[in-house]
Amino acid sequence: MYVAVKGGERAIENAHRLLAHERRGDRDVPEVTLAQISEQLALGVDRVMTEGSLYDRELAALAIKQARGDMIEAIFLVRAFRATLPRFGATEPVNTGEMQVRRRISSTFKDVPGGQILGPTFDYTHRLLDPQLAEGFVPEQPETAEASQAATPRVTDILGRDGLIESSPQADSDAPVGDLTREPLSFPADRDLRLQNLARGDEGFLLALGYSTQRGYGRNHPFAGEIRFGEVEVELFAEDVGFAVPLGSIELTECQMVNQFKGSTTEPPCFTRGYGLAFGQSERKTMSMALVDRALRAGELGEEVGAPAQDEEFVMSHSDNVQSTGFVEHLKLPHYVDFQSELGLLRKLRQEFAEANQAVELQEAAE
Repeated sequence: MYVAVKGGERAIENAHRLLAHERRGDRDVPEVTLAQISEQLALGVDRVMTEGSLYDRELAALAIKQARGDMIEAIFLVRAFRATLPRFGATEPVNTGEMQVRRRISSTFKDVPGGQILGPTFDYTHRLLDPQLAEGFVPEQPETAEASQAATPRVTDILGRDGLIESSPQADSDAPVGDLTREPLSFPADRDLRLQNLARGDEGFLLALGYSTQRGYGRNHPFAGEIRFGEVEVELFAEDVGFAVPLGSIELTECQMVNQFKGSTTEPPCFTRGYGLAFGQSERKTMSMALVDRALRAGELGEEVGAPAQDEEFVMSHSDNVQSTGFVEHLKLPHYVDFQSELGLLRKLRQEFAEANQAVELQEAAE
């Protein structure tokens, strides 16, 4: 099949040049900068960092620019770059209880200790296009105040004091944490791998699964116990000095869903939890992640397993948008040999079908 690929290299090179031309667009329009993408398309950058598994705003902005705004392609680029980086160690678990909160809401308690902090959100905006933004609109400066020193305990911790919610599932501190970026996915999967898979999973896929649990496919009646967004400090244990040293801070969104649980023969009725965590301000992602996390715990909690969101292998095998894209988009590539084989087989079957029908007709005519 050499003829099928003859001249392909030149065509691919020309396609790359055309892609670069289309990416730049009209030369009379100023080129967008990485700083503009990072600052003004921040939520897109947050998604690319989360699903690309790399916290670097500049690289995520570069990937979005290179991908012409195709988020999954940008995520693919970030993952590919991440695979080239050396790994020096693992940081200590971040303490979201000490987060410098920019936004914190709970739909379970109105007067939650530490207060509700609306922060930057679309929740109360009118879904109407704002023509001012097309004219270089400069917004007013936001209101400012001294940072509150009031404690902001997690809602699940408040419920836990009265024994109204299950204890947070604890992993063996001496057991190694799974790493899907280095080891292939296998089943059954522990919760550390499930959460890692969901954090890297496609937001739209998780959103659809989370939505399905609310429509009766694994119904568990969730409440948004708490959603918080802000900065947390990252620390690395330095063996030379014998203690953890701060490396800097990152922005995270954390969501804890509170779910009903009827109890069992050994456990009294109580609330259960689903968990979501993502880079940047990624509320839809963390909410969906928490809903699916809880659904995947159905077997662990002795509940009937039958809905798609409760099927561990189905969810984890199809959540990765980079892998999914590879399987779907490979259909665009040449399949000449395969198709010719299918075409030849189809023609042969049709010929045999026609000959069989002809033989039947001749037999009927003879009778």
